[in-house]
Amino acid sequence: MSSHPVAETVASLMPRARTELTELVAFKSVADFDQFPKSESEGAANWVADALRTEGFQDVALLDTPDGTQSVYGFLPGPEGAKTVLLYAHYDVQPPLDEAGWTSPPFELTERGGRWYGRGAADCKGGVIMHLLALRALKANGGVPVHVKVIAEGSEEQGTGGLERYAEEHPELLKADTIVIGDTGNFRVGLPTVTSTLRGMTLVRVQIDTLEGNLHSGQFGGAAPDALSALIRVLDSLRAKDGSTTVDGLAAHATWEGLAYDEEQFRKDAKVLDGVELIGSDAVADRIWARPAVTVLGIDCPPVVGATPSVQAGARALVSLRVPPGVDAAEATKLLQAHLEAHTPWGARVRTEQIGQGQPFSADTTSPAYTAMADAMAIAYPGQEMQYAGQGGSIPLCNTLAALYPQAEILLIGLSEPEAQIHALNESVSPEELERLSVAEALFLQNYAGN
Repeated sequence: MSSHPVAETVASLMPRARTELTELVAFKSVADFDQFPKSESEGAANWVADALRTEGFQDVALLDTPDGTQSVYGFLPGPEGAKTVLLYAHYDVQPPLDEAGWTSPPFELTERGGRWYGRGAADCKGGVIMHLLALRALKANGGVPVHVKVIAEGSEEQGTGGLERYAEEHPELLKADTIVIGDTGNFRVGLPTVTSTLRGMTLVRVQIDTLEGNLHSGQFGGAAPDALSALIRVLDSLRAKDGSTTVDGLAAHATWEGLAYDEEQFRKDAKVLDGVELIGSDAVADRIWARPAVTVLGIDCPPVVGATPSVQAGARALVSLRVPPGVDAAEATKLLQAHLEAHTPWGARVRTEQIGQGQPFSADTTSPAYTAMADAMAIAYPGQEMQYAGQGGSIPLCNTLAALYPQAEILLIGLSEPEAQIHALNESVSPEELERLSVAEALFLQNYAGN
């Protein structure tokens, strides 16, 4: 770590950061209120609001967004005539999945092997702490040189679009000269990276019905159309033999121009089992950053335990499609729905319903803000040059902000490097990355103010 005064300040603040992240991770703030109490998300929102008030933020508010969740907003005034920077993170998290599969409880921040484990530690409660650390470091070293707006979203992981719609209805609220989205991550621990593209996403629920009710498979099997088998055929049609995504009419051959992703390293990062092949073809970066990717997220059908010898009358699935940059997510949704309907066999009845959607994003990496960030990262990561990478995930808010504020520069950084295992069991954050990225963000704000 650099001996820069800002770096020294952040280092001194790390014990407090761990305490705060422990408190924030303890909230089971999954924005699916059928699974987790709404009070857990409200508790996390209030924690963030209190933290902003403590740092001197004005106009701190819990914004009731149209999807029934809350986003936390605050404004910290800077010097007169200064630029305005919006800092984004989200406090909602993915469900912990199988809690028994966690080495330590998912909502108790636990140190192990030099990392801090807990759901949301990296994605993205750590991002909230990163913003706080950067601002505290600036206060201790001459003050915050820009106007700062903070927005902490409450439903990013659900893709329900509450904050996007709220921002569209209140277009002045999040207006800024530059926006720092703290929800991506370095390509590798210790390698400073800004994310220059994001895939968009769409979620489609598909329901297939063939019979008025389930039938005895011995009496009717062989002629009665099985809805579950029909669904399996439909889902299989979304992949070519090599596993690559095939949605009728959707382009799937784009290439990535930028940081390469070594195939063996990807296998390690993804923890692919020995002997199991990767899916798709061409470079890994092409497949995960520049091309569409379909994933079946869930299927409603009888579980193995307790299953009866029945021909199924109905079955449904939730299908996710990651949409590459340059493709309109709404058009991709139409193509996916048309594909599912066209590939349903045996005249089975099929219904598709869009559940969520977000547009892909491409940043302008030639802007002054990127120069300011590159200079900041060179100090926070001595001897390393800032890299540009894509990200296969989606942050729908990016495109909303880009459309609302076309002159704003948007940078994406964060704590979700491969070892973090976000969305999976045993999510963790590297405290060294939290420290270095907090330094980088603080120095970026200083550099940007001086441009």
